[in-house]
Amino acid sequence: MAQHTKKLLAVMTASGLVLAGCSDDKGGSDNGGGNTDGRGPITFAMGKNDTDKLRPVIDKWNEKHPDEKVTLQELAGEADAQRDTLVQSLQAGSGDIDVMALDVVWTAQFAANGWLAPLEGDLKVDTSKLLKAPVESAKYMDKLYALPQNTNGQLLYRNTDVVKDAPQKWEDVVNACKAVKDQDCLTMQLKQYEGLMVSTADFMNSWGGGIMNDQGEVTVTSPESRAGLQAMVDGYKDKVISSASTGATEEETNLAFTQGQTAMAINWPYMYTNAEEAGSAVKGKTEVSPLVGKDGVGVSTLGGYNNGINANSKHKATAKDFIEFVTSDENQKSFMEKSFPPVLASVYDDEALKQKFPYLDALKISLENAKPRPASPNYDALSKAVQDNAYAALTAGKSVDQATDDMAAAIKNTTTK
Repeated sequence: MAQHTKKLLAVMTASGLVLAGCSDDKGGSDNGGGNTDGRGPITFAMGKNDTDKLRPVIDKWNEKHPDEKVTLQELAGEADAQRDTLVQSLQAGSGDIDVMALDVVWTAQFAANGWLAPLEGDLKVDTSKLLKAPVESAKYMDKLYALPQNTNGQLLYRNTDVVKDAPQKWEDVVNACKAVKDQDCLTMQLKQYEGLMVSTADFMNSWGGGIMNDQGEVTVTSPESRAGLQAMVDGYKDKVISSASTGATEEETNLAFTQGQTAMAINWPYMYTNAEEAGSAVKGKTEVSPLVGKDGVGVSTLGGYNNGINANSKHKATAKDFIEFVTSDENQKSFMEKSFPPVLASVYDDEALKQKFPYLDALKISLENAKPRPASPNYDALSKAVQDNAYAALTAGKSVDQATDDMAAAIKNTTTK
């Protein structure tokens, strides 16, 4: 454990992410120090693409708490720009932002730097009613640093005119594609960006491997991980996975499916609404199921936001109450109404919602089997290592053994600099 801690500190020092013990003139300090009982108005920061889901929640809070109002600070729509804004503020020791909606992959990095107040002691929250995978994504070194706000799991979509039966395992997908004519079979995100990291993790995890294990050990060279990547590479080579996939993000995938260009697709739940809209080529003939793996239900990589409290916030008690308010039954149901998957487990058993959103049962299974991405303070470099080598295996003829060897070396290099 001591050796792991030394390596972690070395990583954060090398990447410029370690802060000296700092405090601001508002009385906050790093690692959640300072007062935890402060109350008053707070500022909540979130990327503008999804703030429409939170505005009604904030309005309801403000009606009930006129002396502790929440001000929404919209961040850029692009994830990198959102994070840059937050990091600049936090590195300066500012307490101007009290609560941050963090992409699940940022939580470890922010926690490792002492920017988040641990949710313990006076700030302890109850997570027993939330889905387990999102809660795990909000932990760092086995300590909870954020409260999940919403989550996301991938689904396997199919045009029932072309693929009638839901695949139960990957072999069923391969066999179904043999009968698909005059269009692509399966489209997914294999472009060299974060989507490729997610897809690679999906296949490795679904074959019993993964990028890293719970102990932080790199596992991409395990037989199971290699078998998963090999299945993805073979699927692409054999046209089970469309050639267009290496240029596809979520939006290209969405267009390909809703325009009837591909029989099946892997994407997030938002695509279901698009598929059922007027003008969609698959309206009335779209069904979804969980991802599939080698022997059955596959493993989706987890998406979503975690709400973290700034360690330098002056009003941590109000911040804690607000992030708990976001997870209330009423608010979580409102998320589902906007295809913004909730973290409250009971919502997925609501019969009225299941009637309205036929994919809810499949999404629940997806989320129950989902895994967070590796908790790494140097996640960007880790993701790039996976993307570079997976893309080379897909498009440049690099063998899976060589790709995973190089992937492992590059990931380990990010933790030993």
